[in-house]
Amino acid sequence: MAKQIPEEMIEEIRNANDIVDVIGDYVQLKKQGRNYFGLCPFHGENTPSFSVTQEKQIFHCFGCGKGGNVVTFLMELENYSFYEALQYLAKRVGKDLPEATSGKTASISSENQSILSAYEWLTKLYHHLLRYTKDGKEGYSYFQSRNVSEHAIDEFQLGFAPNIKDFTAEFLKKKGFHQQLLVKAGLVSLQDDNSVTDRFRGRVIFPIRNHLGQTVGFGGRSLGSGEPKYLNSPESELFQKGRLLYNFDLAKKHIRKESRVIIFEGYMDVISAYQAGIKNSVATLGTALTEYQAKLINRYVDTSILCYDADKAGLEATYKAANLLLSVGSDVKIAQLKDGKDPDDFIREYGAEAFENEVIRSSDTFMAFMMRYLKKDFNLSLEGDRIDYVEAVLKQLALIESSIEREYYLKELSVEFNLSIETLAQEINTLRENSGAFKDNTDKKSYTNTNGAKYKRQKLMPAYYNAERQLISYMLQDGKIADKVREEIGASFNLEEHKIIVTFLYAFYEEEQLPDVSLFIERLDDPNLRKLVSEIAITDIQRDISDQEINDYIRIIRAESQDKANIISLKEQQIIAEKQSDPIRAAQILSQIIEMQKQMKNTY
Repeated sequence: MAKQIPEEMIEEIRNANDIVDVIGDYVQLKKQGRNYFGLCPFHGENTPSFSVTQEKQIFHCFGCGKGGNVVTFLMELENYSFYEALQYLAKRVGKDLPEATSGKTASISSENQSILSAYEWLTKLYHHLLRYTKDGKEGYSYFQSRNVSEHAIDEFQLGFAPNIKDFTAEFLKKKGFHQQLLVKAGLVSLQDDNSVTDRFRGRVIFPIRNHLGQTVGFGGRSLGSGEPKYLNSPESELFQKGRLLYNFDLAKKHIRKESRVIIFEGYMDVISAYQAGIKNSVATLGTALTEYQAKLINRYVDTSILCYDADKAGLEATYKAANLLLSVGSDVKIAQLKDGKDPDDFIREYGAEAFENEVIRSSDTFMAFMMRYLKKDFNLSLEGDRIDYVEAVLKQLALIESSIEREYYLKELSVEFNLSIETLAQEINTLRENSGAFKDNTDKKSYTNTNGAKYKRQKLMPAYYNAERQLISYMLQDGKIADKVREEIGASFNLEEHKIIVTFLYAFYEEEQLPDVSLFIERLDDPNLRKLVSEIAITDIQRDISDQEINDYIRIIRAESQDKANIISLKEQQIIAEKQSDPIRAAQILSQIIEMQKQMKNTY
């Protein structure tokens, strides 16, 4: 695939996309030293072990070992082909790839490509009908009644599906789509007589997009007495409610800018918030927040604000979602809505400014919410229930690491229930001591620049192993060092994977390439080699290295190689001595072998 695109263009596109900016669209990165760190998008973790270096334009995870450059990152995360990754990066910087590459291999099946295309056509059609035709007037009137602006209608591509049985099927049939595919995609419903009807007919349409902005499903709301009131596309490979968040594609940049995300339960809540200027908002798709969604959110931002309905069901959903977010390492706040209103109703009645100031900015901490939540299970007019309630709150407070935060809420309890703060504090200390879960106070969000030692405790490696890795690291950034090593020892490294890497590196420099770790990684076809090179390259090394230091590394590598060769020779001599029935000679040789092996171990 790469051969179909001029190398100069590949390099131009890659260089135009800073790896920190691209990965920053997927991961919340924080700078520590020369590198950036964040939560790895390839495996679940609460402590950041994912490192990105702007200088070398590469990434590496010390937890799972994934590594590469900006192109391979997209190929790994999005399951893109090489062409698709380049196409994404090219669009990102306003460039076009040559038409000659159009015969690319796609990362998704042709069937799913057709489904995406069908959704794209229908999104445009339903939106056009809503905005510009008499057929869509009913839907347009509905959104007007909900105070949705034309700008928001356009931004969210809201639409209307006419209440005509075969309208959608006929439209897509003319576009070349097969009925069987449309049934499978959930765009039409198959009847007993093998005819089809529009699944969303007579409903206003909320296109549901994935993080790339592609419509992968619809949410439809009935305008009449039709049931169910709300209807989503059926679950499929492209549309999985537990892995999608409404408006996530548009909200990503605002989430990063605001350093927080507002999580709603409904589409209209998000749209109303957007119109109120709160654009860092997303919503679940009619289901409870899932662990996948929580981890996705936590990769982007530290603070999540839950803004669910104020009724009993909303309270329970808030409790479950808050605990899930906390479990993946997110800081959680809970917005309070007065008078039992949902977010959309609140904004329409009290306005955008009141929502921002009285709801979002006045959000409770999780503990304040928890104290409120626990009260529903107790009758505080009864002495026994009051004691039980206080004990339940203390158990929650014992989980808090911040002594300042604990004391703050202890004072609230002390005042409310006329209890001495000393007694409450003593009870909490007892709970914490008995739990034994608070001995390690390491910050769950700490970022480090220590080559992953914090994440992966590895055994102490032999001197030759470290010498080879250090030497390769210098060779990756300096062609002259690579030339010197080639002259001295060629590919005679002791580890097989190191031999392969330096062999490729010599070939890379032979093409008159300047040192470029990112480009070198891209040339490696073996993903395991990519991981290893990224791990070696991301290691911090001195800017300058003396010839003496290089010679020392070479000497250590040579010595190990020679020692191994000597041991092999001695083992051959031992076998000969045993065959010649000379046990004394064989024992002497074995003693030499053991002594040499002992000396080699002393270099660990």
